[in-house]
Amino acid sequence: MRSPSVKEQRALVDRLTASCGGHYSPERRRKYFISGPQWAAAYQGQALFHAPTREPVSYSEVISHYAEIGIGYWTTHDTDVVPTEDLMTERQQKIVADIKKTLRKHGLKCSMVTTETFFHPVWATSSASESPEVRAYAAARLENTVAIGHELGAQFVVYWPGTLGYLTQGSIDEIQTLRWFAESINAACLKDIALASEKKTSTMRHCLEAKPFEPQGEIILPTSDAMLAFIGSGLLKHPEMVGLNPEYLHELMWGSAPRAALARALVAGKLWHFDINDGYRLKHDVDIGVALVNPLDWLNVLILLRSHGYQGPFNLDFKPPRTTSNYGVFKVSFPTAVDRFITLWEIAGEALEDKILKEATEALKAGGATKKGNGGAKEIFDANKELWTLHELVAHRLVQILLGVHRGRKFA
Repeated sequence: MRSPSVKEQRALVDRLTASCGGHYSPERRRKYFISGPQWAAAYQGQALFHAPTREPVSYSEVISHYAEIGIGYWTTHDTDVVPTEDLMTERQQKIVADIKKTLRKHGLKCSMVTTETFFHPVWATSSASESPEVRAYAAARLENTVAIGHELGAQFVVYWPGTLGYLTQGSIDEIQTLRWFAESINAACLKDIALASEKKTSTMRHCLEAKPFEPQGEIILPTSDAMLAFIGSGLLKHPEMVGLNPEYLHELMWGSAPRAALARALVAGKLWHFDINDGYRLKHDVDIGVALVNPLDWLNVLILLRSHGYQGPFNLDFKPPRTTSNYGVFKVSFPTAVDRFITLWEIAGEALEDKILKEATEALKAGGATKKGNGGAKEIFDANKELWTLHELVAHRLVQILLGVHRGRKFA
């Protein structure tokens, strides 16, 4: 095969993408509460050991491409769109006004805003620093993000305290740090209440996002369970306004089962927002597109969420690979991520209606009857031991459904 030109390469990408089949229309995609982050689409491939492989992308380009794909919601960090030095100035007001205009032009909504409290060197000792000036600035930044959210009509605001921890032991007082962190969240919630009252609108849902490691050596709130404990600690003035934004990979990274973490958040009534991606256990934060690594686990996650009425957003928090071009980000990465999610969501619905799974589940719940109706340990075990084999059968059936065997796929 001869070496194709750049133009021919794009044509090849388009042809092979179309050959894969199974893509949904933009209208179908918009029916799902799927949001696309500014930072994900604008990611240039840079990392600790990696130089950028893509050109910068503006928010207007991202919003335009999302509209073409059929992603109906847009999310952003404050500094994704407003340079740090322009925050809380007239320049910010102009940028936010232009974003509002751009969203309206392309028919998108802003569903979530978040604050960058991890990249700039001012956060070297975290947003809950010993320095009163840093803490005051952190609170002002969070309040400012809430104001941006109100201006753009966002329903959610997310906080990822990525630098809330330490590299060297003994360098901080963990309890005091948690109290200082709570002060910033309290300031954001109070700002939200004031603005909602002033504008006659609803307050936003404030969501905490946990991550087990990176960038600090030790993280104080590393998991969603730790975040739940923090919400219930008594440090927050309005805990009813604060919930969770778990990220699939963040829960997987430390060896947890994301489905179990989501279940605990659902039981607590705190699963409000969900960042979707994929990756590997006990590895760093690779942020691979949803279901490219663990499709069966993702099917089970969506079965759980469909079973228990999750109504929140699915935020595409992944990084297109460094090997993907600027063109490929919007022609392959995002459309296929959305389509995999929709397909798995629909497959989850099929699993919930599958006759074999229903019968097996109902039989397991009924249990095996003992002759006396209330037997001892051995009698109970003997009455159930054949029934419990259905656990493995359920898993096999889910794999069949994932592979399309229930729709008549044959292997010969």
